[in-house]
Amino acid sequence: MQYQKKVEKWGCFEVSFNGIAEGNPFTERYIRATFTGTQEQVTVDGFYDGDGVYKVRFMPSFEGEYRFAVSGNFCREDVSNESTGGKNTAMVYEGSFTVTAPLKGNHGPVRTANQFHFAYEDGTPYYSIGTTCYVWDLQPDDRIAQTLESLKNSSFNKIRFCVFPKHYDYNLGEPRSYPYEGTPMDSSVLTKENFQEYNFRADLNDFDYTRFNPAHFRHVEWCIQQLQELGIEADIIMMHPYDRWGFCTMTKEQDDLYWNYALARFAAFRNVWWSLANEYDLLPTKTLEDWERYAKIICCKDPYRHLRSIHNCRPFYDHNRSWITHCSIQRQDLYKCAELVAEYRERYGKPVVLDEICYEGNIQHGWGNISGQELTRRFWECAVRGGYPGHGETYMSPDDVLWWSHGGPLHGESWKRFALLHQIMSESPGLGLAPYFNSWDDICGVPENEFMLPVKSYYLIYYSFMRPSFREFHFDDETEFEVKVIDTWMMTVENRGTFKGKFRIDLPGKEYMAVQIRKVK
Repeated sequence: MQYQKKVEKWGCFEVSFNGIAEGNPFTERYIRATFTGTQEQVTVDGFYDGDGVYKVRFMPSFEGEYRFAVSGNFCREDVSNESTGGKNTAMVYEGSFTVTAPLKGNHGPVRTANQFHFAYEDGTPYYSIGTTCYVWDLQPDDRIAQTLESLKNSSFNKIRFCVFPKHYDYNLGEPRSYPYEGTPMDSSVLTKENFQEYNFRADLNDFDYTRFNPAHFRHVEWCIQQLQELGIEADIIMMHPYDRWGFCTMTKEQDDLYWNYALARFAAFRNVWWSLANEYDLLPTKTLEDWERYAKIICCKDPYRHLRSIHNCRPFYDHNRSWITHCSIQRQDLYKCAELVAEYRERYGKPVVLDEICYEGNIQHGWGNISGQELTRRFWECAVRGGYPGHGETYMSPDDVLWWSHGGPLHGESWKRFALLHQIMSESPGLGLAPYFNSWDDICGVPENEFMLPVKSYYLIYYSFMRPSFREFHFDDETEFEVKVIDTWMMTVENRGTFKGKFRIDLPGKEYMAVQIRKVK
């Protein structure tokens, strides 16, 4: 038995054993542990990590002394006496460790807060600025290093990515590894013209869906840890329909084995979010009952209550379902998306995350060829309306390496503007903005918990593609406000001074301007 004697609060504690490697340890053996502290008792499943090694992981939520008891049928010890009749019985191993204070930058897992927003477990507000790189984790080492460097130099604090490899336009190569033991189809037959013929072709592969490839999962975990060190949430896409290897056509029993294995491996990392699927409605072999069963497994096997959602292509999943913590939305309209945030908030009563509102780029697909200015506009409009936007980038490349799927370097312009948006979001009082009718011809956000007050302490007004040369404001005759004018594209913030009563603010008559109005303390 090996384990560390100390771990920080919300860190990942791990205990490992050498055990039985013969047979199929993924289906024939189990390992489970109960962790007991002064303020919590948690029971979790462990997993087989290959080469005869079994592990259990745990994320403690409190400081202090903990004890644990591990049981299972994974070891060779043979308890033989009259009471057992010489049969193998589950051994129990015990130990203890100390949970110390969290280190700098460790605020715990992200939770929903103030109904429509997010905060870390310690109460620190979390303002999501997300991006999508579907299979960045399954790329060669040098590209993964490029991706991490790009993320380090950006303001992204959430990234969506897959456990399974992806088969789609610009994604015809093989991943660095596969989640199961076996042999994939011969990908030399793939071309840009015929790749769609090979989707859902499990019959062309020889994978054993009851035997995981632990090296694949260890690498995904390494990527999760690298993101954690950068302060980035890992929004893990567990299933998707773009698949030539048969992973999206597994049986119910094989699916459940996968979900339980992944939960045992990933759940103890504090920066994990669960995305049941990318474009769930394009998986022809999965029913509503399947998705609800997966959700039940998560709720049962994740004692840390990580955020949970499911992503659509066309029809939304019913985000009113109690297990869904936030809306993960792809636009349904050719033009409108950020403009509908207030409607989604009212319909579902949960945080609205626009994970896919089109990508900055120039590929042939309509979802991947908007300008940097337009994506930046959608980000601001989403945020001011009380939602949380997500970025993607799809610029043509001779080697078909696009950030949206592979990561690497960023080539666009919109991502450079999001640091300012995050700064402005962080300056809003309380936990997040609520959409507010200030005028029929502007977009206004006010502090969520001040919505019913006649005069708010803060107004963030965005003019989108409108180009006023001035605006007049009047909230009351006594309150003094500090006013700043923001050029969201040029990334400038100009302090215009303080005002009260009815006042006029001159503007440059150009697109993408915002006005921040804050009550003087």
